[in-house]
Amino acid sequence: MNIIAQPAIRHHVKKTPGEQAFIFFNYLFITLFTFCALYPFINVIATSFSSSRAVSSGEVNLIPVEFNIDAYKQLLLDGQIFRALKNTVILTLFGTLFNLIATTLAAYTLSKKRLHGRSFFVGMIVFTMLFSGGMIPDFVLMKELHLIDSFGGLWLQSLVSTFNMIVMKSFFESLPVSLEEAASIDGASDLTVLVRIILPLSMPIIATMVLFYAVGWWNSYMGPMLYLSSSAKFPLMLKLKQMLDTAQQITIATTSGEGLTETTIAPETFKAASILVSTLPIICVYPFLQKYFVKGVMIGSVKG
Repeated sequence: MNIIAQPAIRHHVKKTPGEQAFIFFNYLFITLFTFCALYPFINVIATSFSSSRAVSSGEVNLIPVEFNIDAYKQLLLDGQIFRALKNTVILTLFGTLFNLIATTLAAYTLSKKRLHGRSFFVGMIVFTMLFSGGMIPDFVLMKELHLIDSFGGLWLQSLVSTFNMIVMKSFFESLPVSLEEAASIDGASDLTVLVRIILPLSMPIIATMVLFYAVGWWNSYMGPMLYLSSSAKFPLMLKLKQMLDTAQQITIATTSGEGLTETTIAPETFKAASILVSTLPIICVYPFLQKYFVKGVMIGSVKG
């Protein structure tokens, strides 16, 4: 018997004028919101590639005027921002690693109903979201531990985010208990179950935690400002703030076919170039984690 595939029949339901108007205003609102969100960033890009004269006269909006890269040349010659970039990369990589290990271990332990006193421990941890010791006690504690002016103090103080731990705990609770029971019958320990069974199934929430922690470390400013005193250890945001506070009109000498010429860089152009250099690396990381981001947050926030 020959079976002839029938083409799929699509039924188009005509939308009412009210529905069409609703869709139109939705798209209009989203377009305007997107433009408002992107305008400052595009303006910074245009400013960084524009001449000082155009920036000073207020001619720059969304497109560079009198395109040049003098501000970026000055950043390369200065070199301080790249040393700060190296410090930020070290702070972010190791900080995110320590955060991920501590958060995973705490969340997995608290997700087990057989843990004695689980409700008490969860309550005490949630309590820290509402009340804390304060800035001065934290500083005194880091000083007594001899962790002032070191990355170790920053890593220790921000070892676990309570919110992230609760989200990961909810995700672990949503996984089938039968997987762990089967592994336990085969003689697997809790650590083996976590490493070989739970973590491979938890890539969405792990990627979400990596993004949360990495962005937090990359943008960290208050902690380094309080606990770091050596300028050689300053991360990117602290060095950027220092550069923006002291930015003045810069004059650089360049050699061309007409001989030695001087180019003036306005403070706003130098600031825009510094902001772009400090922001671009972390923006480039997001597309690789985006597919896990929404899934990880939604699964971790709803117990299934």
